[in-house]
Amino acid sequence: MGKAKILTNREIGGRIKRRRRTLGITQERLAEALDVTYQQVQRYENGTNSLNMENVQTIADALSVPVSYFFEPEKQLMVAEAQTPYLPSDESKLLRYFRKIKDNSSKGIVLQVARLAARGGE
Repeated sequence: MGKAKILTNREIGGRIKRRRRTLGITQERLAEALDVTYQQVQRYENGTNSLNMENVQTIADALSVPVSYFFEPEKQLMVAEAQTPYLPSDESKLLRYFRKIKDNSSKGIVLQVARLAARGGE
């Protein structure tokens, strides 16, 4: 039985970067979701800074993937296959409504409300 390959910070960071780009999310936007600076996101993506499990879970939630996404062997998708993001139904519904908002000002208001609501639960 072969030993499982341990992924490096750089490999995990590369997966974060690929997923972020696939979703069309900027480093700034991801940083805001994680409550860190965009420079910190750059350090995660480049593998300069290590990620603890709490950070990995937070990033997985922000990028709508299970934590295992960062540790599983990468699968090559067939042309006919679509990658299905992991989202609980309420998050999926919220994202669907958010994507329908055309006005950036309105999107900003929704993000502010979500941020305030999240802080209220702490």
